[in-house]
Amino acid sequence: MEAKLPQNEEQRLTALRQLNILNTPIEERFERITRMVCRSLKVPIAAISLVDESRQWFKSIQGLEVSETSREIAFCAHAILDDELLLVTDTTKDERFADNPLVTDEPFIRFYAGYPLNLGQDFHVGTLCAIDRVPRDLSTEEQEVLYDLAKMVESELVAIALSQS
Repeated sequence: MEAKLPQNEEQRLTALRQLNILNTPIEERFERITRMVCRSLKVPIAAISLVDESRQWFKSIQGLEVSETSREIAFCAHAILDDELLLVTDTTKDERFADNPLVTDEPFIRFYAGYPLNLGQDFHVGTLCAIDRVPRDLSTEEQEVLYDLAKMVESELVAIALSQS
């Protein structure tokens, strides 16, 4: 099921474009964070995803050899709609994702946890997410680790925004 658009989609897209970060080279400061997600939460896949009009583009991704996916099938397009963690413990049992090609085909996503990334405004430009190929849950402590790492990503994005102004 495709995610609805945020109410403030135009402002969100403007802020994302003003970062001048889309389609930029890999940066160690972001790679380090996604590696920490994989190690801390013991997941094979972690990503920093930025959602534009038509796609989610990965500023950093571990465990998959892709740079983007269509927004139509992006889990992160759902995660940016709320201020809280989007936790899907078994994608095959969630009507939003059960028929998603990322679930029914490679990479066979069964678990997704994503915190929305906020730049201090009333919208989210993307997510920091953890993905597994088996259903699972996150303990409160693991959720806190992912939250803290998402805040680190936000700090890096805010630094980029400040350097652009």
